[in-house]
Amino acid sequence: MAETTFEIRVPSSLLQYGLNQDEIQRRVSEWVVISLFAEGRISSGRAARLLNMSRIDFLGLLRVRGVSYINYTPEELEEEFAAVESLKVNKDLA
Repeated sequence: MAETTFEIRVPSSLLQYGLNQDEIQRRVSEWVVISLFAEGRISSGRAARLLNMSRIDFLGLLRVRGVSYINYTPEELEEEFAAVESLKVNKDLA
């Protein structure tokens, strides 16, 4: 994959947390890709490819970083709960 280089300034005090240049680069790349995903600008599959990982690994990264993969509106959430209840009732009748 083609790359572009940017100069990024970070506080030197970050180094006291055990971060090195490679770790900072990885985290900045993750942050940019996760931001694009959260804004709806790229899909989870595309985000995973940009970070050279599987889609499942990307979804795991979202979980670790505390980013919701599914962002239902209240109406959509209500529909989902109704669908689950419907499945539950149908199972009980069988």
